[in-house]
Amino acid sequence: MKNKEKYFVREWYMYIALIIVFVLIFGKLFYLQILNASELKARATTFRGVSHNLPYERGMILDTQGNILAKSVAAKDIFADPKTVKKYLNNNPDLTIDQIADDIAEILERDSQDILDLIDTELSWVSIERQVDLSKAEEIANLDITGIGFTDTFKRVYPTGELTSSILGIVNMAGDGVEGIEYYYNNELMGQSSYRLQLDNTDENQQFDSRTGHNLKLSLDSTIQHLVEQELDKIVESTQPKKASILAMDPMTGRILAMGSRPTFDSNNYLNTTAEQRKNLNISMIYEPGSTFKIITGAAALEEDLITPEKLFNDPGYLTVNSRTITNWDSDRTVRGKISFAEGMRISSNVVLAQVGHILGKDTFQTYLRSFGFGSRTRIDIAGEEQGLLIDNARIKDLELATMSFGQANLVTPIQLLTAVSVVANGGTLYQPYILDSISSKKGIVLYKNTPRAVREVLSKSTSSTMNKILVDVVDKGTGSLAKIPGVQVAGKTGTAQKIDPTTGMYSETDYIATFIAYAPADDPQIAVLVVIDTPQGDVIQGGTLAAPSTKRIIEGTLQYYGIPVNTGTPSDLDGLSPQLPADEEPEDEEPEQTVPNKQPGKGEVSVPELKGLTIRQAGELLGELELRYKFSGSGLANQQFPEAGQIVNQGDYIEVVFSGE
Repeated sequence: MKNKEKYFVREWYMYIALIIVFVLIFGKLFYLQILNASELKARATTFRGVSHNLPYERGMILDTQGNILAKSVAAKDIFADPKTVKKYLNNNPDLTIDQIADDIAEILERDSQDILDLIDTELSWVSIERQVDLSKAEEIANLDITGIGFTDTFKRVYPTGELTSSILGIVNMAGDGVEGIEYYYNNELMGQSSYRLQLDNTDENQQFDSRTGHNLKLSLDSTIQHLVEQELDKIVESTQPKKASILAMDPMTGRILAMGSRPTFDSNNYLNTTAEQRKNLNISMIYEPGSTFKIITGAAALEEDLITPEKLFNDPGYLTVNSRTITNWDSDRTVRGKISFAEGMRISSNVVLAQVGHILGKDTFQTYLRSFGFGSRTRIDIAGEEQGLLIDNARIKDLELATMSFGQANLVTPIQLLTAVSVVANGGTLYQPYILDSISSKKGIVLYKNTPRAVREVLSKSTSSTMNKILVDVVDKGTGSLAKIPGVQVAGKTGTAQKIDPTTGMYSETDYIATFIAYAPADDPQIAVLVVIDTPQGDVIQGGTLAAPSTKRIIEGTLQYYGIPVNTGTPSDLDGLSPQLPADEEPEDEEPEQTVPNKQPGKGEVSVPELKGLTIRQAGELLGELELRYKFSGSGLANQQFPEAGQIVNQGDYIEVVFSGE
């Protein structure tokens, strides 16, 4: 009996406990659903949303005129949920998966089988296309296919196309710079990823922590860049070289004005290119500089007071050093005898410069080479620079010393050579070359302004002045005569270097590197130019013949562009750059003629402006503002364009413009 009583007491305790639990649960539910419902509803909206990490917007890159060279534009990544697409097809029996693939492929200009292979799977998510223009994304959205989705992103656009591609570099699909300036200044250009909350069943968005990248303004000038690119095209057409490069610099500061190389590529389509095509040869090509290097040898010997311009050397056309015979480029037809150092420079005598190198000595020579910056990177602010190669001092014997003196044995880069020769041009100071002018915020606030950086004093002003006069004489009376500009003193030096035959390891009898280096005006240099042509084809392979004319046209065009008078009878690639006005008239900014578009542009589209009658700069600025790429040919004023004004095109499309002088 007692056991039964204990059992019933225990059972009642359990019932009471369960009743208490139920009361607490229902009490809590009553509190949450009735008494505190409004507050919980407000809090719930925060957690009902779908969050997205949006990609950052990189800053713009502009040239010194303010033209846009690189910009990020809004785009869409397109994806698909194949399982959802198939459910959609089950509810739409008149539509097939092949039709969907065909429609998407047509818009994206891709093979329909590729699209079909992506969406005809059992996966829950596949990427169809990255960084799609908004106009194309809208067309796909209008297909209204359940299971096809979009995410916001940015696409890097380069309005100038190939014009500055090797300088700017590329940005990968993740939005990070991986080559060129895009890589070197990646931290400055990068924005900060933003966080967006999309609320369910509402159009309301919340966005936090958004920051776009900073804008870069470069020292590049699109007008000078156009001249460089134009000359590169001429060189490729006339000489069919393996490679070619042109570099232009302000020798007084180290500021880069323009640079270009061939082969080249379009940064907008870098996926279809090779690493070799994307190389910026002006900072990465290493080569034996040939006779342009005689400037360095001569300057060092003059600075050490070991020679004078009038010092005489015996030049019978050859010089035997350790059983090897050194000859001049014209030894087969000219024997000169006693000639001065200045004359040896003027006629580019290997024999004379080999003797100068011997007088200089290997230790002093090596000291000057490193002082001029050879054997180390210039530290220019572009990714991909090589450092060249100096022969080890312990390996330098009489033969190596002789060949070094006229530009063989050591390897340099174009940026090293032009930076070193600028020492002669500017009075003796080695400046670090640079391409960044300033960094600014999206609102235009200047955050950093670059200034010239003197590395060291290499030569005295008197030595620079002496060598300057010798180089002017090279152009006026010597091997550089094709670079003469009437009315302007040009200082320069030719170079024709034999290449090493990779098969034999000996110097080739057929393959050369033709170069020319010059600056002007010689008494107050505004521009220094180096042209390098690797393995040109032709009957006469000489730097003075193949490279000097291009150097002349770039310098002459730039001086006219700067407003520095040259002989008015001299033909110029910038004739007609600006309309000539009577002296009593004030120049007025020309506005492009207004055109009526043939239809209203949609998202991501623009109407092509009227460009005829504009200068190169005006056309480039106008197209850059509209985020259009361009291909320019000729010089002067624009007289043809394709597409014509008023046509509707997508942002990022090419506009071809032909210029001609009046």
